[in-house]
Amino acid sequence: MSLYKQMPDESGGSWLGKISRPAFVVAVLLCLTPLITPQWALLGGLIFANTLGHPFKKYNSKASKWLLQISVVGLGFGMNAMAALRAGKTGILFTVVSIFGTLALGYLLGRWMKMDKKTTQLISAGTAICGGSAIAAVAPVIEAEEKQISVALGIVFILNSIALFLFPKLGHLLHLSETQFGMWAAIAIHDTSSVVGAARQYGPQALLTATTVKLARALWIIPVSLGTAALRKKGSGKVKIPWFIFLFVLAMLLNSYVPPINAVSAYIVMVAKAGLTLTLFLIGAGLSLTSLRSVGLKPFVLGIILWVVISVAALGAVLNLIS
Repeated sequence: MSLYKQMPDESGGSWLGKISRPAFVVAVLLCLTPLITPQWALLGGLIFANTLGHPFKKYNSKASKWLLQISVVGLGFGMNAMAALRAGKTGILFTVVSIFGTLALGYLLGRWMKMDKKTTQLISAGTAICGGSAIAAVAPVIEAEEKQISVALGIVFILNSIALFLFPKLGHLLHLSETQFGMWAAIAIHDTSSVVGAARQYGPQALLTATTVKLARALWIIPVSLGTAALRKKGSGKVKIPWFIFLFVLAMLLNSYVPPINAVSAYIVMVAKAGLTLTLFLIGAGLSLTSLRSVGLKPFVLGIILWVVISVAALGAVLNLIS
């Protein structure tokens, strides 16, 4: 049973509550060192939250969101614009086909399984584009309820956690090159945090390819959200534009064409990678066992089917088209 419910978020009402704050600070500091890898940070956050509780839960969502965006922008200082452009061109066909294929398959499976339409749309968008960010963007457009959003986010977080551990091992088992793995991870893993975390484990070229393709993919949040609003005849639906992606591009251009930046770019990238590891710890710490158990069978089955289909299809394309 989770101890999470027994403790208020920020009080020291029990001995566990009294040690949770200092223990949380120690865990955060450890995540900023090379001792903790991204996948163990995610698992550590999940274990921490469901044993000692989360002493700063109400700040967790905003902190992880902003830290992820800042870290991704920081990674831009370690990338070359021309190399990124080549990686983006290679991945654009995969991106278009996989996004619309996943959305169409999700719609058909949702109808066949007689699932709630809005939950189906959220899971499909999260799988097709970029996980929680896509869900957050589409949710207000389709006027999704809190329970529907929670279910979709729960599925994405579970599958992201699995992917962070599984994909690097599969990549090595299949003898994928770093470019092949980066492309595969960018298409088949939901959230940017897990994509970058998995690619970082695999190698620098994998990180370059995965980050570039994933962020180019994330831009599809805008047309997909606008298209969804148009289909629902709700042109006033709010669309959340991922502005941090443009800052990532700016950082990459500065690193490529402003030589003085090179003197500090390596340090910025080092801090960004530590920030990413901490982000994954916070994401894990934001998941309680209760919320994970509330996902339900049908939505979870839909999420797994879509994930497996896009993963296998992307792997086949990568193996055939990228040497």
